Amino acid sequence: MKRVLVITYYWPPSGGSGVQRWLKFVKYLRKFGWEPVVFTPENPEVPAYDPGLKKDVPHGIEVITQKAVEPYYWARMVTGNKESASVGFTNTGEKKTPVIIEKSIRWIRGNFFIPDARKGFVKPAVSCLSNYLKQHSLDIMVSTGPPHSMHLIGQKLHHTFNIPWIADFRDSWTGIDFYDDLLLTKWADRKHHQLEKQVLTQADAVITVSSFIRNELEQKGAKRVELITNGFDSDDINPLTNISRNDHFTLIHTGSLIPSRNPHELWNALEECCEENEPFRNDLHVHLIGKTDQSVRDSIKGTLFSKSVTFTDYKPHEQAIEDMQRADILLLPINNARNAEGFLTGKLFEYLAAGKPILCIGPVHGDAAAIIKETQSGITAHFEDKQTIKNQILMWYDSLKMNGIIPHQSKNIDQFSRIELTRKLASLLNEHI
Repeated sequence: MKRVLVITYYWPPSGGSGVQRWLKFVKYLRKFGWEPVVFTPENPEVPAYDPGLKKDVPHGIEVITQKAVEPYYWARMVTGNKESASVGFTNTGEKKTPVIIEKSIRWIRGNFFIPDARKGFVKPAVSCLSNYLKQHSLDIMVSTGPPHSMHLIGQKLHHTFNIPWIADFRDSWTGIDFYDDLLLTKWADRKHHQLEKQVLTQADAVITVSSFIRNELEQKGAKRVELITNGFDSDDINPLTNISRNDHFTLIHTGSLIPSRNPHELWNALEECCEENEPFRNDLHVHLIGKTDQSVRDSIKGTLFSKSVTFTDYKPHEQAIEDMQRADILLLPINNARNAEGFLTGKLFEYLAAGKPILCIGPVHGDAAAIIKETQSGITAHFEDKQTIKNQILMWYDSLKMNGIIPHQSKNIDQFSRIELTRKLASLLNEHI
């Protein structure tokens, strides 16, 4: 069987969105004639732990680990913020970092840790894998970022051992929404772009998750960019007959709610609905599953529906999917930031499989909106379009009260199944060996 090395920072028992993509690829690659070998840090700094994800790791998969130095440990000590794994970008708990410390950490992170805080892992990782490659044969390797330091590991091994190399961009590098918040010097900005271009031009192929990012990477000089989106795993979705809906009219969001993702007009729309419709106010339940920034909590505080909002910092992936299936409406706020059109989060695809209507708040001509329209899985309202948000919520609510259910059926979603996406990946791997 052909062998592929997967260089990834996130791996079970790490939880969160960063682990899902390659965990699922690894789960299904054997079906297409590929034996994965995973390389990952021994002691990663991760947003959450989810040991239940280990069930998706195929029996007998070889996992190589190497100890990493994690500067975020020190940043947490300075800030006293024990909840954020990405100190300097979000304040997801009750405690906010003082502005002067926050900016100092951003400046240090942006100008001294290039491309990211995992740069110190590159050298020991290359050393570890070089020793491995001297004793074991591999047909191809894939690096996946962020963190984009993983690409630098692949790049160095590619040059030393002449092994075909594919770089997977789960997110942009210099095009990511918080790039301007790094307080970069001109030198640091040039260095980021230089390293990014080296990866894009030296990798045999590049994979990414959205059409928008694909176009961006092609414009930056990538030789070949293939689109392989995120997806859903049918094994994770329980038959709907086994899942009963909640008693309330329930809106659910899963994943982090950071400041740029705070859906202000949704809260305004819900406030108006509660003011004008007492039964709606009594029936409403909003469940936010995942780290919720304090600014989002502040937006909700004092509203008529504030007591109807439940915050859950983290749930294991399996439980979060069950909650999606129990919901009436699935909320998908897109980052209100530059390049918002290209945001295509992994949860969108699990929302599709959950079979409940999606309310997306973001660019109406973005990649997420296009998939929602193609699959007839919900609607997309612009960030500032309170009226459309309100009207659609009330339409769904009225349907629920009249029929006991919101009629809904997503179309043509099989193309986003993890098995089909792994088939595409295996085909690309076959081309490059």
